[in-house]
Amino acid sequence: MATPSPPSTGLPHHQPSNSNNSNTLSPPTLSPPTLQVDTSRQRAHSNADTVHSRSSGLSNPFLTPAATSAASSIIEDPETALRPDPGTEADFHVENNPFAYTPGQLNKLLNPKSLSAFKALGGLQGIVKGLQTNVHTGLSVDETEAPTRVSFDSATKHHDTSSLPETDSPVAHAHTGGEAFSDRIRVFKKNVLPPKKPTPFYVLVWRAYNDVVLIVLTVAAAISLALGLYETLGREHPPGEPMPVDWVEGVAICVAIIIVVVTQSFNDWQKERAFVKLSARKEEREIKVIRSGKSELISVHDVLVGDILHLEPGDLVPVDGILVEGHDLKCDESSATGESDALKKTGGDTVMRALESGQSKAELDPFIISGAKVLEGMGTFVATSVGVNSSFGKIMMSVRTEMEATPLQKKLERLALAIAKLGTSAAALLFFVLLFKFLANLSDNPDTPTEKASTFTDILIVGITIIVVAVPEGLPLAVTLALAFATTRMLRENNLVRVLRACETMGNATTICSDKTGTLTTNKMTVIKGTFGKVSITKTEGEKSEETSMADWSSNLPEKTKQAIIQSVAINSTAFEGEEEGRHTFIGSKTETALLSLAKEFLGMGPLAETRANEEVIQMFPFDSKKKCMGAVIKLKESQGGGYRLLVKGASEILLNYCGSRANIDDLKVEERFPREERKKIRAIIDQYASKSLRTIGLVYKDYTQWPPAHAEVEEGHADFASLLHDLVFMGVVGIQDPVRPGVPEAVAKATHAGVKVRMVTGDNIITARAIATECGIYTEGGLVMEGPAFRKLSDAEFNEMLPRLQVLARSSPEDKRILVTKLKALGETVAVTGDGTNDAPALKAADVGFSMGISGTEVAKEASAIVLMDDNFTSIITALKWGRAVNDAVQKFLQFQITVNITAVLLAFITAVYSPTMDPVLKAVQLLWVNLIMDTFAALALATDPPTEKILDRPPQGKKAPLITINMWKMIIGQAIFQLVVILILYFAGPEILNYDRSDHHKMRELDTVIFNTFVWMQIFNEFNNRRLDNKFNIFEGIHRNIFFIIINMIMVGLQICIIFVGSRAFAISDGGIDGTQWAISVIVALMCWPWAVLVRLCPDAWFEVAAKTVGGPFALVYRFLRKGWRATIGRLFKRSKKDDADGEEKDAADTADINEHTVTEEKVKDLENTSSPAANVPIIHVPDEMPATENAPAITTTAPEPPRVEVTSDHELPKTS
Repeated sequence: MATPSPPSTGLPHHQPSNSNNSNTLSPPTLSPPTLQVDTSRQRAHSNADTVHSRSSGLSNPFLTPAATSAASSIIEDPETALRPDPGTEADFHVENNPFAYTPGQLNKLLNPKSLSAFKALGGLQGIVKGLQTNVHTGLSVDETEAPTRVSFDSATKHHDTSSLPETDSPVAHAHTGGEAFSDRIRVFKKNVLPPKKPTPFYVLVWRAYNDVVLIVLTVAAAISLALGLYETLGREHPPGEPMPVDWVEGVAICVAIIIVVVTQSFNDWQKERAFVKLSARKEEREIKVIRSGKSELISVHDVLVGDILHLEPGDLVPVDGILVEGHDLKCDESSATGESDALKKTGGDTVMRALESGQSKAELDPFIISGAKVLEGMGTFVATSVGVNSSFGKIMMSVRTEMEATPLQKKLERLALAIAKLGTSAAALLFFVLLFKFLANLSDNPDTPTEKASTFTDILIVGITIIVVAVPEGLPLAVTLALAFATTRMLRENNLVRVLRACETMGNATTICSDKTGTLTTNKMTVIKGTFGKVSITKTEGEKSEETSMADWSSNLPEKTKQAIIQSVAINSTAFEGEEEGRHTFIGSKTETALLSLAKEFLGMGPLAETRANEEVIQMFPFDSKKKCMGAVIKLKESQGGGYRLLVKGASEILLNYCGSRANIDDLKVEERFPREERKKIRAIIDQYASKSLRTIGLVYKDYTQWPPAHAEVEEGHADFASLLHDLVFMGVVGIQDPVRPGVPEAVAKATHAGVKVRMVTGDNIITARAIATECGIYTEGGLVMEGPAFRKLSDAEFNEMLPRLQVLARSSPEDKRILVTKLKALGETVAVTGDGTNDAPALKAADVGFSMGISGTEVAKEASAIVLMDDNFTSIITALKWGRAVNDAVQKFLQFQITVNITAVLLAFITAVYSPTMDPVLKAVQLLWVNLIMDTFAALALATDPPTEKILDRPPQGKKAPLITINMWKMIIGQAIFQLVVILILYFAGPEILNYDRSDHHKMRELDTVIFNTFVWMQIFNEFNNRRLDNKFNIFEGIHRNIFFIIINMIMVGLQICIIFVGSRAFAISDGGIDGTQWAISVIVALMCWPWAVLVRLCPDAWFEVAAKTVGGPFALVYRFLRKGWRATIGRLFKRSKKDDADGEEKDAADTADINEHTVTEEKVKDLENTSSPAANVPIIHVPDEMPATENAPAITTTAPEPPRVEVTSDHELPKTS
């Protein structure tokens, strides 16, 4: 029977119904007489479609006992069923509505589930008619404006869609310019939510300024400005005396504060924009719909009310709707309704007839809710609410929250707080020392009261400025910028980062558990070998004399046998015909498309839709990941002998064990006897195919006189699949070639070189798996290959012994993959895992980093993963590995730079201010603020944007317990701090003698101060180059041409510094007119000496430095502990950013900060489990946060290593709750 031609107008079109509803074997009074098979069901784009059948008996974390949802369905008076709820009246009124219903009326179907509303809207047929769609052909692709006007009464009182809707009146169209579906979009909206309102820039400015330290500094600057203005304007000055400009310092500090605040606000604004773009890409996916009678893939954002959508195992429902028809369809609606049971769905027509006949409503649930997961079965449904009108859309509009910080960001915030404590303690100590010195000299001080007040204000400003410099706001900014830069670049290289922390974690991955099909191989499958009966066939001409070409084989094959093979690959399949890149092809699982291509090319199969429509399908059995097979039952025509035929295809060696007889290919008669020798021959053929890296698929069947068979276990009228898998008839086996992807062996070699062990986890048999693994370079001498059934039976001791050597896990189930991941993590490994099926979700969540397949993966797998491989390619995992290491390196580079400047600036200000008779530090407040800007913003931008090179894979991964600041980093930090301190202190104390300056000459001393300031800034600029390396190698310019940001930012810093020296004399308290060439040479050349000094530092053995640091670090640790107690009791609370932080700080005081002597960094135990029942984790069609805020604390694991002094940070990582 040919499929109907689609109507050009998009009106409901008469289609003789061949189909049962979702209750396939319901009594005839409740179902149409025959069944039309869905012409384009695509279960997934992968062979690894791991959704369990209800009958499989396999424990599935997503599969719960079937239940009805009557409890959630409301039965009420039809007259009140469509009455607006308070506050929703606007949804019930639409101007010039050509459709029978408004968005508000359709919302009443699911707010909550209401069978009364369903009945009041005329049931499925009334809804379809009122929405001017068709259950068989869907919307017309030619529709622009609504073709006619349908009234509410005509839609609800006329249930026969075989005729066109009655026209109540012509449609008065708005001027839409002929846009597609313009009326439909105007009335029911698109399937998108309005973009989240960006934070206004002035709000970001206020947030940046709303910092205790900046506010106190502003007050001090205002006081300084007021005193300066009084000195200038409020006093009389002798004739000829230049006008004092003491007010300039106050103005300069205010300007510096403004620059810092605006810069930080701009960075926050850029960050928001970057992640909005990332979220938009993350939410994009394709949905399969029927339009003009053809199945096609469209963007989820293009789904409209009235569309007919397919439902398949692993799908996440994108919109609300009513089920049209289905096979054993069960959904998990826990994320949408809170019901944890698997809810069985019933077709809309069946429900309407039951309601009209007064049957029990307990079993009736035609409602498809957005956000639900399809657990089992297949079907189609009509969309009734999209976007803001859908159930999920309403939830997401109410729970939009800010993006959570990543573990590294939280860790760095704690580190920044610890550094700030040290800096603030030093600033407080300096303030009190200078204050006591000021008070001690107060009686002998001849200055006026105003001058004394100005001196006191200067002391206060110096102390506060040191705090500003010591607080490393740039640390969280650095990791944010690094993540934003990395995720943007990774997206270009086919890695869509869904969870930010995965980017950090991937850099330290120690093992990768990869799928085979589509990841290590091309997933472009072709049948090249086969054995049917005694005939072996090949697609390659003349390969073996005993093998027959496929063309010759098919020409001699009886028609009856051809039809049996076509039935097996066409009916028992979820692939469909469509267009890709402008050419006609099969779309779906690559294994199924390979078999369909064989049937079409050599067996004369016609159009797939027509082939399916000509068969009456009785029952479908989705792919069972435990039994590695799927099935379908058809009713045979009288010309074929009548009765029923069970068609099964799957893993050949497994299906062979289910067979008790063999078919004679010549006449399709069943040979009752299946000799053991014949079984051995077939097993040898399977092994031979597998050894050539071919995937082997077996085709078996069984004919029955009745359905369900007498021996079958029956539940709710449906035969249990497992009870049918015995005494089947073996028809044949085919070998499908799936070549290894180009570049995969090289990528595996790179991963191995980088210290990352690659393991292959596949559902293929052990011989095929070993052959592919060998070709990829995964299986090596001494490695271990196991099968899933044996693997899952190992004891803990055997696991610990075998896991380090395990390289290939064949015939594995998703549960085997989850066990593998959890056992590897228990051994201290950082595990990355790939998955594409729904049942891979537990393994993806259990892993430190879960990679899902962008092409072949189900939506459940994508939502469970942290990173989506847009090209399903293993080499993209290596890209993620490199960028992950680059993020961690960027943070460590900036940390190394930041702490060096912190130590130097604070010590310089302290020493020189205490020494100076006027209590002036060598670096003035405005100068320190400029240095702070260099540290916290420019350096963060420059060092966070270094792209990775291939050499980043030349080192092993850092372990979970590795310190944030390594021995080598401490060596460079302390070495450069010593160099800078020595140079500046020599210039400060002995500069006049060295440069022959007269100490009594105020102008010359001001020039010296300018040289010191210029030298210090240039040392930071040059030291930035030193910090591009974290190892002991010397080439600090490697790859610098690839980082245009670094070059531009350094040019900006150099340009601004030159401008400051020449024109910033008053604001920066430096020499008028700048400095001369000799002084410039001194500044730049002395600063440049930090490069050869860095070479000497790198030449110092790390072990020597460690011993020296431990010896010297003891007294500093004692001092720090004393200061820490003072901090807690006094000003430490100023740095608490919220009440929550206060509480956290109180709980973790014992382990929150630095212990310089012990050289300990706490590494949290990361568990990338996310809330599977959270709405935000289910449907990627709306802007939602990467991580939901519901969390719980995980215990930190503290390790102590004999390493040099550094700051200890204890960071609690938040573990999302699991459902």
